[in-house]
Amino acid sequence: MGVGFFSFSAITCAQTSTVKDKDGNVYEVKKLADGKLWIVDNLKTDLPGSHCYEDKQSNCDKYGRLYTWNQAIEGCKQLGDGWKLPTNEDWQKMLKQYGGVRDDAEDGGKAAFEALYIGGSSKFDAVLGGGRNPAGDYARIDAHGFYWTSTASNSANAWIYNFGTNMRIVNRHDDSEKVREVAVRCFKE
Repeated sequence: MGVGFFSFSAITCAQTSTVKDKDGNVYEVKKLADGKLWIVDNLKTDLPGSHCYEDKQSNCDKYGRLYTWNQAIEGCKQLGDGWKLPTNEDWQKMLKQYGGVRDDAEDGGKAAFEALYIGGSSKFDAVLGGGRNPAGDYARIDAHGFYWTSTASNSANAWIYNFGTNMRIVNRHDDSEKVREVAVRCFKE
């Protein structure tokens, strides 16, 4: 059972449960349309080198912490047995259930944005927590919600998913530097 408080047999598409991290943060867990269990809050585990946006605890409370790629992988593992950072393919499959991302959706990712954004029909409640670049500069809070995947595109970069308010779409990018810090959602098969 690990650190979590849920039972596989108890979770259905209509039910939710929770999992707790090492710091005592409790995350709501939902079975989404892809059949997988996802935390529907941004990860808040305090890992060495992770940050709150602008170093303000109130931003961690609202948006979760910001992590490098390696920290993101570790943070999900710390939720317990079976929890992991989703791959690019895992994100694509989940998003496809809600209309798809910009490059594989008829509407350019708009339906997925609406379904997965705060208050959307999926109850995934993506938040727009911005990010932190390797120089330590913060940007794009309340404009973009960036989320890591565990899929590297090369030795220095990895795939991220981007919820953007400008066009209200979900997009993905394969050129995010692994040392950049963005948000994390974890999932379990």
